[in-house]
Amino acid sequence: MDLKNKRVLVTGADGFIGSHLVEELVRKGCSVRAFVFYNSFGSWGWLDNSKVKTAIEVFAGDVRDPHGIKASMKGCDAVFHLAALIGIPYSYHSPDNYVDTNIRGTLNVLQAARELCVERIVHTSTSEVYGTAQFVPITEEHPINPQSPYAATKSAADFLSLSFYRSFNLPVSIVRPFNTFGPRQSARAIIPTIISQILLKGNKVLLGSLNPTRDLNFVLDTVDGFLRAGEADNALGEVINIGSGYDISVGDLAKKIGEIMNIKIEISEDSQRIRPDKSEVGRLCAGNQKAYKLLQWEPKYSLDEGLIKTIEWFQKSKNLSLYKSNIYNI
Repeated sequence: MDLKNKRVLVTGADGFIGSHLVEELVRKGCSVRAFVFYNSFGSWGWLDNSKVKTAIEVFAGDVRDPHGIKASMKGCDAVFHLAALIGIPYSYHSPDNYVDTNIRGTLNVLQAARELCVERIVHTSTSEVYGTAQFVPITEEHPINPQSPYAATKSAADFLSLSFYRSFNLPVSIVRPFNTFGPRQSARAIIPTIISQILLKGNKVLLGSLNPTRDLNFVLDTVDGFLRAGEADNALGEVINIGSGYDISVGDLAKKIGEIMNIKIEISEDSQRIRPDKSEVGRLCAGNQKAYKLLQWEPKYSLDEGLIKTIEWFQKSKNLSLYKSNIYNI
């Protein structure tokens, strides 16, 4: 399926990855309808300052509302479903919200797509559904072993999506990104946490566990994976990892960022940032052979290249001012 000139709905368009995806879809020649979370401030999230905001149609709603989802999807050829609650610590606090948003919200998207005969749906998964690696690299055949309420709800959403493909022949693909980073990411994620603390506090950095490893991917590489999955007919009914195949510990990542910024950092452990022992995912490292085979996808940006671009964005005062780095954001 060639996405050019197609009308495309993006849920979660106001978020980090979603806003980058919207921009790339516009550049690709798509007619984009951006589904943003309704709020009384009239905020479109990261799309408010996007260069493409005048080229898109914005629909404000809530994925938990089946009527709003169906209304937003009318006339669309393809759907990229990214809307979700994603903060792991917050899922310990409010698991009910994660069930409603991540499971019920996904069901609403699938039901509407089925009723409206949408040509292509790309559902967003997460590497967190695998839990701590039982073998590496982690292929799509790795057991699903969610270790947090967040990961459990995303696992359920994945299986719902696959069930609609198998039961109703709904044309859905599942993209499973490993840890994505880049400009505009929330400070609840590890890389913005480190960068913003260095910029605002000097060499003092508060972190949680330093030993877990993560497979980190620059946001434009992740978006490229989404676009390729949206166009590849052989991706229907498939789960596809989007990851680099290289993992690094949180502690080594912090040191690397400090070196790039030419600052020798001092890391202190903050107890409130540490996950419960059985909930902490110890290692994530992607197997990406399937992505290459089905999508001809492979990362274009190295970790260092992505970090440099991300640091440069955060170093602009207008961007850094958007972050509250003096508090721990769950």
